[in-house]
Amino acid sequence: MKNLNITISVAGLLFSAAVLSGCTKTFDEKVSQQRNFSNSSLLQLYNATVGTSRNYIYVDSKPLNGAAIAYGGIFPGTGYGFAVPIGLKNFLIRDTLSTSTQSQLSFAENLQSGRNYTIFMYDTSTATKQKTVETALVIPADTTARIRFANFVYNPGIIPAVDVYSQNRKQNIFTNIAVTDVTSFIPYASGQTDTFYIRSTGTNTNLQNLVPTPAPGTWTDIRVILTPTQKRSYTIIFRGGYRATTSTNATVRTLAAFPNN
Repeated sequence: MKNLNITISVAGLLFSAAVLSGCTKTFDEKVSQQRNFSNSSLLQLYNATVGTSRNYIYVDSKPLNGAAIAYGGIFPGTGYGFAVPIGLKNFLIRDTLSTSTQSQLSFAENLQSGRNYTIFMYDTSTATKQKTVETALVIPADTTARIRFANFVYNPGIIPAVDVYSQNRKQNIFTNIAVTDVTSFIPYASGQTDTFYIRSTGTNTNLQNLVPTPAPGTWTDIRVILTPTQKRSYTIIFRGGYRATTSTNATVRTLAAFPNN
């Protein structure tokens, strides 16, 4: 089977947990903590904008993140979501470096009580765009997990829609997904490691990514490996620079997965 050569990039996710134990302690709470979310919505931000490295997000002029959000980054980095009061809110995402050429991203969202949303940044640093979608989190009654797919790969022209192929199922689990489309969640077996591949819609060939070093480079299938945890939801995202076949196209990159809860 002949593979198609294009270029794309890979995001790594780091999960950490700490267990605190020992004697009873009392805490002097310096910052007021929000414990009642009945009048709030929860949001995630995913940065798929090629060429960005220092993004900060503001809601109604209030800064939310301390560490910069780079390309392939997600905010918040641990846990799910940052709380935002409901209603019409003004968002600003920008690079704070004075010499930055990144375009500012300003938009408004009418947030509903108890809803979850994901903000996807995409395109390139000089033409930054966003799409906000509701993330309908439903906890399965059985032991399954849930998966959806988001296509935010970049190309200045018109590119074909894609399918997502499951190695375990030996079939496509998402089909004909155009750029900026985000699917609904589907149930998926938990506790089983699966490998997912990207294919141009209607073909049986895996799209490939160029690893440029050592020269002349190596072509590898674009894929992501995921072992879903029961009752959790995940997004598989296609991102990076989609280019034609060439040994010098290294504006890479990839297929990644991140948890939504």
